[in-house]
Amino acid sequence: MTHPRNTGPMRAAQRCGAKTRSGQPCRAPAANGKGRCRMHGGAKGSGAPLGNQNALKHGLYSREHLGWRREMNALLREINDTLDEL
Repeated sequence: MTHPRNTGPMRAAQRCGAKTRSGQPCRAPAANGKGRCRMHGGAKGSGAPLGNQNALKHGLYSREHLGWRREMNALLREINDTLDEL
């Protein structure tokens, strides 16, 4: 750990301001000119895309799919009730 070549600048670098999943502060150095490391959003190009792409719903939780699942569940309940009567 006492390698003479790279340890000084690395230890003197500003640390990332994020908290890890364990609740401890991240010990990685912050990216140049940023307050976060490359893993917590300091990397070039990181962050949300331009526009409101994050608000788009698709797939399992889309309004269309939720409606289809409600219809299928109602149909299955009706089938089970019919089978119980027999």
